[in-house]
Amino acid sequence: MRLPELLSELLPGSYARSNPRIEAAGAVVVVTGAARGIGAEVARAFGAAGSHVWLCDVDADVVAATAATIEGARARRLDVTDRALWAALVDEILAEHGRLDVLVNNAGVMPVGPFTAQPPETTDLIIDVNVKGVLNGMAAVLPAMVAAGRGHIVNVASMAGVLPLPGMVSYNASKYAAYGASLAARREYDGTGVTVSAVLPSAVRTELSSGADLGGTLPTVDPEQVARAIVRSLHTRAARTSVPGWVLPAWLHVDGLVPESIERVVRELAGHRQAMSLDPAARARYLSRISRQASEHSAAGGSDARGSDARGSDARGTDAARSGLR
Repeated sequence: MRLPELLSELLPGSYARSNPRIEAAGAVVVVTGAARGIGAEVARAFGAAGSHVWLCDVDADVVAATAATIEGARARRLDVTDRALWAALVDEILAEHGRLDVLVNNAGVMPVGPFTAQPPETTDLIIDVNVKGVLNGMAAVLPAMVAAGRGHIVNVASMAGVLPLPGMVSYNASKYAAYGASLAARREYDGTGVTVSAVLPSAVRTELSSGADLGGTLPTVDPEQVARAIVRSLHTRAARTSVPGWVLPAWLHVDGLVPESIERVVRELAGHRQAMSLDPAARARYLSRISRQASEHSAAGGSDARGSDARGSDARGTDAARSGLR
C-alpha cells in the first residue's frame, strides 16, 4: 500500500468506505435465533427495509409463524451446532439468490444461577450454541462472501462478553469467546470486502425475561433497539457496538481505571448479584424448556442444540434464557 493510501486509512470512517457498500434494500440476510425476541425483531427490521430475509431457528413451527408476518421472508429450521445444516442452508440461498450479503449470528442460550449447580449438559449446550454456533455460521458463509468480495457478519454477543457477573460463569465464558472471535475474524478478513461486527446488548426486555430483575448493574433496552443497531452496522461497519451505545465505553473506562476495591463496593450497591436469585415460579415455563433441550442435546451427542429463545432449569436451580441479558 502506498503512502497516500496509508494516510487515507487514518481518516475517520475509512474502514467502512474501503469495503463495498451493502444497502438493506435488496440485501440477502440470514438471521439465526429468529423465532422470537431479538432475532425476530432483527428480521422484521430488515424486512421493513426491503431485504430478502431468511429466518432460521431450531423451533421450526414458531419461526415459520414469525416469518409469515414479514413480507417475502423465508423460514428454515436450523440447529446452529450442525455444520451440515449450515452448508445446506447456504447452498439453498446461493441457488436462489446467487449471493448472501448479511449474516446475523443471533442464536444463543443464557444460563444464570450458581455455577456449581449447573448440570454438565447445560454447560455443553451453552458452549455449543453460543460459541460453536457462531463459529459454524461464520465458517459457512465466509467462502461465498469472500468469493463475491462483499459481505457483512454481525455476531450478537453481549455486555456479558466484557463485563463479568455472578451467576453467569458459563454464559460470560461463551460471550467473551463470541466477542473475541468477532474481533479476530474482522482482522483476518480485512481487505477481502467482508466485514465482521460485534453487537453487545445490555439487559434486554423480552417476554422471556419473566421473573428476572433486569435493573441494577446494567441499563435495560428493548429488542427493537438492538435490531436498529444491527441494521445500522451495515453503514458504520463498527468493530463493536453496545446497546445503549455509551455502556461499553463507560465500562472499559471503569475496568481500566477504577481500583478493584472501589469497583467491588459499587457493584454490591448496584445489586450485581441479581442473576443468582430469580423468581422460579414466574419463569417455570421457560425453566422446563432448557432442561429438556439440554437433555436432547446431550442425548444427540451435542448435535441438537436449540438456537432459539429458550429458558430452563433442573432441580438444582440453574436457569437459562437467550434474551434476558444478551
